[in-house]
Amino acid sequence: MTRKLRIDAVLVQAVIAGALSFAHLHDLAAAAGQTGWKAWAYPVSVDLLLVAAWRRLRNDGPSRLAWCWFLIALVASLGANVATAGFLDLQHPPAWLRFGIAGWPALAFLGGTLLAHSPAATDREPTPEPVEVVPAEPDSSPEPVPVPEPKTAPALPTAAEPAPAPAPPVPTALVDHARKVADDHHARTGTPIDTDTLRARLGVPAPMADAIAAQLA
Repeated sequence: MTRKLRIDAVLVQAVIAGALSFAHLHDLAAAAGQTGWKAWAYPVSVDLLLVAAWRRLRNDGPSRLAWCWFLIALVASLGANVATAGFLDLQHPPAWLRFGIAGWPALAFLGGTLLAHSPAATDREPTPEPVEVVPAEPDSSPEPVPVPEPKTAPALPTAAEPAPAPAPPVPTALVDHARKVADDHHARTGTPIDTDTLRARLGVPAPMADAIAAQLA
């Protein structure tokens, strides 16, 4: 299966622009007295410096070094294009042009060396070391402050408790009758008679029933 050759318009435009810029740089170097292979080496040096700076910007991100040398190479290329368009008399080039052409090799060598051997910005950034988090020690609990006990008011003298009422007098006959009732209850139930049952059997008030039970005990 044969592949069709596809021509990229952008690539064609770049080749044409590069060839024209290359020719202008060659003509400018030749006019400044650089003949033979030297005149062809100047455009190669400018274009390589421009490509190296752009590659540094693309791979390592923006930096002052890359932008500086990119602008220097761009000004040299644009300057050659403008100078060969009739703005300078290439038959009699000015002294500053001869000076710039003569000093360009050293400048391009410096720029290429810095771009090739200077560390990238990301390489200079130290790798953050993991920070060990140490749990804070709990503070020792403060000693409890003794709280003074509230002063209690002195107890007021209370009225004397009334003396228990004296047991009512119980007739002897009633005591004998109660003893018979208690014996009968014990014979029938097997348990001693209690005060409530005794009071109900005799029909006497509670105080008297208590007095009778005390005598039967």
